[in-house]
Amino acid sequence: MFLKNAWYVVARTDDVTPTLTAHTILGENIVMYRRDDGTPVALDDACPHRKLPLSMGRLQGDHIECGYHGMVIDSSGQCVHIPSQTSIPKKAKVAAHPLAEKWGFVWIWMGDPSSVDPSTILTIEHFDDPGWGRTRGDTMILETNYLNITDNLLDPSHVAWVHQSSFAAGGCEDTPLEVEIGQRGVTVFRWILDREPPAYYAPLVKFEGNCDRLQHYEVRFPSLAINKSVFTPAGTGNREGALDPRAYIMVSYNFLTPINERQTKYFWFQHRNTDPDDDAITASISKGTEAAFEEDRRVLEGVQRGLDRAGSANVVLGIDRAPIRFRQMLEEKISKQRG
Repeated sequence: MFLKNAWYVVARTDDVTPTLTAHTILGENIVMYRRDDGTPVALDDACPHRKLPLSMGRLQGDHIECGYHGMVIDSSGQCVHIPSQTSIPKKAKVAAHPLAEKWGFVWIWMGDPSSVDPSTILTIEHFDDPGWGRTRGDTMILETNYLNITDNLLDPSHVAWVHQSSFAAGGCEDTPLEVEIGQRGVTVFRWILDREPPAYYAPLVKFEGNCDRLQHYEVRFPSLAINKSVFTPAGTGNREGALDPRAYIMVSYNFLTPINERQTKYFWFQHRNTDPDDDAITASISKGTEAAFEEDRRVLEGVQRGLDRAGSANVVLGIDRAPIRFRQMLEEKISKQRG
């Protein structure tokens, strides 16, 4: 069910410390910590002897001492000391998972270590641009399969019913959608023309009157979502060419990491092309986003409960084209990974 040869966010950079911390990623248990030199480490969370979680042990410098019989595991996963004997069995080791730090997150590779390429981590445009503002974002755990969330993040239409007090505005119900299929994933988008900006964005845009609005919903493999909202004065919206200089752009980066088949760890932050140093605006955006994502949580966890007890197949609608195509392409990659 999971694409292992891919990068997933496992934690925020400042959440990985010189402390043993247990995580579950793609159904596998790992332990993480930082070495004395600051390098993050991720190992399978099971002592090779009796399988006690290493996260229940103790850090000794850069090594973990198991809390059961004192076996010592180094940061590569190799056992380097057994108190009760001088010889160390060849099998006395655990898997180490490659990590990379980028964009304020720690990324993990749960697949074949020989195929690791940090350059394939998602590129974030304008991340270091001093003219762009950025929220720190947050993290939540959703009690639903991660593909239910990718479905949601490839579905601009749900905004009209789920987010009526925030993202919804005229045109969200029935403006036709366009879909693009690419090697990296699937994008669905539309321009909604000459409408009032939605309540969430109205205080943020830098012009008066109606707007042309671009909804750009993109999900890349394995489960990284980019939601771009563009608001430009009515009559200036255009997918091709340069935007009006008054255009307001907000990009929401959403990183979905499966914990297991029924739980997902959801990381996010927002990026905007205005007010880089305005802490009040940043706080307002963060608060509004958290409220909107709680609306998503309520629906998506309800979807999971409904699927669990469903006695019939889902009815497929036209708006499902992009989510279904993403699932199909992901399954093709997972099948290829299985060999």
